[in-house]
Amino acid sequence: MGSNINKKRALPNKYERHKLFGSVEPGPKIKPTEKGKMADLQNTQNDFLFDLDAVGIANVKYPVKIKSNIYPATQTSIGAFSFSSTVSKNSKGTNMSRFTEQLHAYLIDGSIDVSLENLKTFTKELAERLKRNDAFLEVSFAWFFERKSPSVDYSGFNHADAHIRINYSKQFGFDITTGLTGTITTLCPCSKEISEYSAHNQRGKVTMEIELSEAFDEKAIDWKTVLLEAAESNASARIYPVLKRPDEKIVTEQAYENPRFVEDMVRLVAADLYELEFVRAFHVACRNEESIHLHDAIASITYDKTNE
Repeated sequence: MGSNINKKRALPNKYERHKLFGSVEPGPKIKPTEKGKMADLQNTQNDFLFDLDAVGIANVKYPVKIKSNIYPATQTSIGAFSFSSTVSKNSKGTNMSRFTEQLHAYLIDGSIDVSLENLKTFTKELAERLKRNDAFLEVSFAWFFERKSPSVDYSGFNHADAHIRINYSKQFGFDITTGLTGTITTLCPCSKEISEYSAHNQRGKVTMEIELSEAFDEKAIDWKTVLLEAAESNASARIYPVLKRPDEKIVTEQAYENPRFVEDMVRLVAADLYELEFVRAFHVACRNEESIHLHDAIASITYDKTNE
């Protein structure tokens, strides 16, 4: 066995290895190589039976730049983009490469600015590039913020999942929806009521979506921090990245003093969103990961203030 250790196998060269695994010589090339002479099937005009609600691309990952009114004021994250537009039945389809061409054209210093004003301009120009009367953009990203512990004042980063959706219509203008999913602690009111001592609690996810009014000014208001506060201020307790014993005492006692059902959470958050003048409509959902059950508890509210 030892005598074979230093023996090296004689392999076929790389060209022969490729042939072994199915590679073949290139065939004759007779089709045009110049773009202007190539067939453009997506621009074919005919009666293709149905209008299409949306045609585009999804899950395009790009670095994004986020501005915030809490530390860190400027940060980078990974944005997941989706783009689309409607296509009439007279058109075969759309040129998919134009979506990513448009995205890369907006790259500044290695990232895409996800301010609402920049994304509005992007979406309008995308419609023009596609030669359509409308365009849709959605981007989701993790937003980080510093959180200090309530007693010892130790710092760390929490994050929430944020998203922006922009619909542009040449006829009607812009519809803008923003959303945030924040993490909270809830303590069960029923458990507190029936138990001699203690009460079970759980980690909850509060998802909020708001439709912004035309008068919304992102230079004056950071919608991310507004939504985060709506979720956290109505919870039994906030979530902290770092807790020492004095902090933990405060957090657990605060949770015990503020019990919340999942139904309570969505109603309290809805009340905060209802009072915001720049919110036209909203959706609130809460999902609690129950600590004494294998299932989750859920509740949700959808409300349109323009119907009042």
